[in-house]
Amino acid sequence: MAHSLSAKKRVRQNEKRRLRNRHRKDILKTSVKGFEVAMVGGDVAKAAEALKKVTQSLDRTAAKHTIHKNAASRKRSRLAKRLNSLKVKASGKAA
Repeated sequence: MAHSLSAKKRVRQNEKRRLRNRHRKDILKTSVKGFEVAMVGGDVAKAAEALKKVTQSLDRTAAKHTIHKNAASRKRSRLAKRLNSLKVKASGKAA
């Protein structure tokens, strides 16, 4: 257990940051799940709108250093790739 005042303060700060980061990650995971639900439904417009929200969440979370900016970029890229594959499938069905 921390004994000095500065160590006790550091414990308090770390706990606040942990809860804040956890909340941000929860929001991010929820938005990704919304995108995945739209993908399973096969609705391209709904999935595109969900991807826009996920992108905003990723950028916001990375800007606050909860996740690394390259990790956010990688996730955004992979989700966009999945959306593009859905668009190709949807256009193939229509043709």
